[in-house]
Amino acid sequence: MESGSLLANIAILVLAAFVGFAVISKVPNTLHTPLMSGTNAIHGIVLLGGLIVLGELENPSVVDSVVLTVAIAFGMINVVGGFLVTDRMLSMFKSGHGEKKGGRD
Repeated sequence: MESGSLLANIAILVLAAFVGFAVISKVPNTLHTPLMSGTNAIHGIVLLGGLIVLGELENPSVVDSVVLTVAIAFGMINVVGGFLVTDRMLSMFKSGHGEKKGGRD
């Protein structure tokens, strides 16, 4: 990899971090949960990519295998967590939330 290419990639990473922070800081608190749940579900694409790359490598080194396995594990945690948060958020809006079963008629 050329040093110019590495420098360009680092610059893109830093700019993406600043833009991401600026966008997320402008989101109202009431939209954080649905926004983050949606982005966590989209993270499944990254999970699928990690599985494909791990399956396509002919002779992966130990470092490659460990990094991909950790990425797949974190991706899976992120996807499942996103769906759990979404489910919990949606259950707050169901009718009868907070009512006792077998209550008075």
